[in-house]
Amino acid sequence: MSMRACVIFNPAARGARARRFLGALNNLSPRCALLPTQRPGHASELAAEACREGFDTIIAAGGDGTVSEVVEGLARVPAALESARLGVIPLGTINVFARELGLPRRPDAAWQFIQTGGEIHVDLPCVEMNAGRERLKRHFLQLGGAGLDSRTIERVKWRWKQWLGPVAYLLAGLQAMTGPQPRVEVLAKGRRLAGELVLVGNGRYYGGNVTMFPGADLQDGLLDARVFARVTALTLARFTWVWLARRPLGPRWAATLRAERLEVTCGEPLPVEVDGDNVGLAPAVFTVRRQVLRVLAPGGRR
Repeated sequence: MSMRACVIFNPAARGARARRFLGALNNLSPRCALLPTQRPGHASELAAEACREGFDTIIAAGGDGTVSEVVEGLARVPAALESARLGVIPLGTINVFARELGLPRRPDAAWQFIQTGGEIHVDLPCVEMNAGRERLKRHFLQLGGAGLDSRTIERVKWRWKQWLGPVAYLLAGLQAMTGPQPRVEVLAKGRRLAGELVLVGNGRYYGGNVTMFPGADLQDGLLDARVFARVTALTLARFTWVWLARRPLGPRWAATLRAERLEVTCGEPLPVEVDGDNVGLAPAVFTVRRQVLRVLAPGGRR
């Protein structure tokens, strides 16, 4: 391997794929550094430190949350976005970003691709939001959301995800629907929309199989938003159907916005999620930088 690589991984990762990968880690160690995480947010710290130490290929082995944390670490080191490439070995429940890139699902195949595949440049979104008394800035890759989406993430339990996979989010969503839903407003290019759920996408997919943003492009320098005026049991049923059928969610279900900058506000404290984890509270401002992140992906140049 000509690259100087490190693998950032969660040693407590569960599931059959994760166990197989963790069992094979010793075979990788002669060729790259192994950096296990110890706590939430640690992947960001490890990625930033690896960049400062001169690693040029930072491999995130985990789910969308782990990959997102690694990208946050890269973004903290200004020179890293030019000097380092991101590799992904999908080990999570859904692995939306890996699906977006067309990466192999099997960890061994993903590892082989990292050694031989090409490189593309993708957009890097960021959200600025409240975190206690401070404003927090957080980069992400695939998706942001506020409303029923982030309230669902508050309720989903780790053991549900291990036993039920993506169905765990449906059960948590049903719980989150009880009681009145907060009203969320989105402002972009002078256009204001309001609803009970807003989703902000860098890529096309949501929840793995749902094409939530059919026109989205990881390289166009724009964010796509869907704003749902109301979220009912029928909406969840529709989500479930398009997820099972792997179909796009049609335009009549939610209004669409596309812009470089989106403002999200709410009249009460409301969690904001990125890449499947709640990271702060609204009000939030979403922005994006075009094609600044180097990623190992099919179709890229070698």
